[in-house]
Amino acid sequence: MRNFGTRSFRRPLVISTLFLGSALLLTACGGGSSPTPPPPSLSPPPPSVSTGPTWTQGVFEAEGVFKNRCAAPRSGTNPATGQPYLDIAGSTLHEKHWLRSWSDNTYLWYREIEDIDPATIADRLDYFDVLKSPAITSSGNARDRFHFTIDTEEHQQRVSSGASAGYGARFTFIRSAPPRDIRIAFVEAGSPATSAPANLDRGAVILRINGVDVINGTDTNTLNAGLFPDGADENHTFRVRDLNGTERTFTMTSAIVTSDPVNVAKTIDVAGDKIGYLHFTTFGTSSAEQALFDAMTTFQNEGISDLVLDLRYNGGGFLAIAGELGYMIAGNAQTSGAIFDKLTFNDKHPTIDPVTGRTLVPTPFYSTARGFSVAAGTALPTVNLNRVFILSTARTCSASEAVINGLRGVDVEVVLIGTTTCGKPYGFYATDNCGVTYFTIQFRGENDKTFGDYADGFTPIDAAINSGELIPGCEVGDDFTKVMGDETEALFSTALSYRETGVCPVVATKSLGEASNKASAAFASDDPLSLYNDPRVRSRLLLEQSLILNAPLGKE
Repeated sequence: MRNFGTRSFRRPLVISTLFLGSALLLTACGGGSSPTPPPPSLSPPPPSVSTGPTWTQGVFEAEGVFKNRCAAPRSGTNPATGQPYLDIAGSTLHEKHWLRSWSDNTYLWYREIEDIDPATIADRLDYFDVLKSPAITSSGNARDRFHFTIDTEEHQQRVSSGASAGYGARFTFIRSAPPRDIRIAFVEAGSPATSAPANLDRGAVILRINGVDVINGTDTNTLNAGLFPDGADENHTFRVRDLNGTERTFTMTSAIVTSDPVNVAKTIDVAGDKIGYLHFTTFGTSSAEQALFDAMTTFQNEGISDLVLDLRYNGGGFLAIAGELGYMIAGNAQTSGAIFDKLTFNDKHPTIDPVTGRTLVPTPFYSTARGFSVAAGTALPTVNLNRVFILSTARTCSASEAVINGLRGVDVEVVLIGTTTCGKPYGFYATDNCGVTYFTIQFRGENDKTFGDYADGFTPIDAAINSGELIPGCEVGDDFTKVMGDETEALFSTALSYRETGVCPVVATKSLGEASNKASAAFASDDPLSLYNDPRVRSRLLLEQSLILNAPLGKE
């Protein structure tokens, strides 16, 4: 569902070395002579000429001085906005000085950034990598695990259309380093993944890619190239083992796939009660608003009494759409006048948003559409529930966690079924400069009760390891033996059981993949053969764990 049509990558570090040799003065012997140099006081050396901005430790010029001054300026019109690009001729040094000043102004933990001379790190993306806090959380995770970049054109296409180059299959890395375990999490109808000869479905295990052993192979470049194609019409050969144990080999061709944010929406009858099930995959595209509107309208019309909201692979997206979903679940009586998410920026900006210049106003539970894909001002449907079951893994992140926190802030009971969420009460404005979109943590969110301290995630109260903020629910590992929405699938069936008894059942998949799911949340590995060590892959996966304020075409 993500757009990989334009490759986002980091160039290798290039160190420019200037050799300064001593001038060799030749003096003739015998009849020749050479001019005698004038005294230094009569011919002072010419002043040095600056080729770009200079660095003084602890002194920061306004970021606007360097904005849009590019080593390779773009020309023409930005297809996302319809406006001309603002780029002018500059240099990589200008771009790095913009990063330095922008980070000092807007980064949430700007005081913790080491002020490094931009001229000492050649590549702008390598320089950006060091402009973040080194702090760790109480569980030992890096507090800022969400610092990344992506090609601007790629990001704009993802957000505006939900289209991406791929197969229409979401891969889950149960283990990203040898012995690797990679499976199909879910597939998009009508995509290459669900068409012949692939015919993939949830739970299939990936064994080989382009002849390279997935489990123990060392050629990570080939594996990542097959899993994450850069564009359409790429052919990659896969060997998989389906759930029935059959192993087969086929070639799959990548395409531009437009994802439906609502993968499954259904109502089931349990002893006369109507239970809604919604597998919602992203808040990060404009179409997510329409997809939620349609699904929740159906649930409202059918009069559901409970909702199972499956966010196990939902990494986040637009905060405004999350605020809409909070309202659609809880309704007006519980949310009227309440705060869904109150943003706090760094101490330089206590009352004014440093990006928009507007006075800071909390995000409410929106009762009308914001205009992403439903006409602005349209009344939103609601199921008026005081309890919701949320299915989670470590890939439940950011805007998904904001829904959990926002609902808890107005005393809607959130029952968490699955595993600890990723732990990201932070967000950012996606910011373009010179063709790269940068994501740096700029704010922290709190609910109506001023709670926002969940950097180690939300954890079901019966979990074996209580590493996050404990809330009611049951720890259950992801179950790849059933398709999404199957009532016998471990997370869904546990939610249905808990709804009846209020007790967590014994589930066989309780510990499946937990260590790897934690690694997936951080996208970090000390193993050089981890597939996450590819910065291109890391950026694409981190984009799925985003809480973003700026809406397409400036709507928000």
